[in-house]
Amino acid sequence: MPSALLVPGMRLSIVFDDVSLPLPSMCRPDVRGRVIEQVLELTAQRGVEDIELIAANALHRRMTPAELKHVVGERVFRAFFPDRLRNHDAEDHDNLTHLGLTGAEEDVEINRRAAESDLLVYVNVNLIALNGGPKSVAVGLASYRSLRHHHNTHTLRHSCSFNGPANSALHHSFHRMHDVIGGHLKIFTVETTVNGDSSPTRLASSESATASAPCRPLSGGTYSTPSRHRTV
Repeated sequence: MPSALLVPGMRLSIVFDDVSLPLPSMCRPDVRGRVIEQVLELTAQRGVEDIELIAANALHRRMTPAELKHVVGERVFRAFFPDRLRNHDAEDHDNLTHLGLTGAEEDVEINRRAAESDLLVYVNVNLIALNGGPKSVAVGLASYRSLRHHHNTHTLRHSCSFNGPANSALHHSFHRMHDVIGGHLKIFTVETTVNGDSSPTRLASSESATASAPCRPLSGGTYSTPSRHRTV
């Protein structure tokens, strides 16, 4: 992270993916905590003091204190919790800011503290292609007013694949919202990725590659790609 982004007197928000990533939970030290500690070391060197940490849980359940500690680590937890380390609340209207509408008339409303920050550092975990990129802030810090535009049956029916951005109505909405957010807020994203060792390896194996298979509409407007699976 370029230290030039950090200046004394600025308002900094460090935001990170919530308990839904990764599944199962990462062994300690969690990579998000390692990144956050590095960012905080830079802020100390640059004299930045107005710092808050926010779990980007959208409408997911709030993380418990123990879960927050697991992600950020003991030292950061003791320094920031509870006043400066908290969960985002997508239904707390007093702590939300409406930034405007997308070209598709979608409301863009996010966490007020984040929206009013001079810089937002987002620490992300990429587990699948759906994660990361514009989705992080546009979803993780959004209100119900924003989430309702893409977390719905219309999006399900008009997406060939959630993990294929070009064919995903979900991603199209994320990008439109991200364009609005980017016009108001400076964001520096730290993208991390994890290996697949936590995933089951003996449940199923695919007999055919499906990545390049064409979408095939089903009744009701949903889509699927041809695949055959064999239990092993």
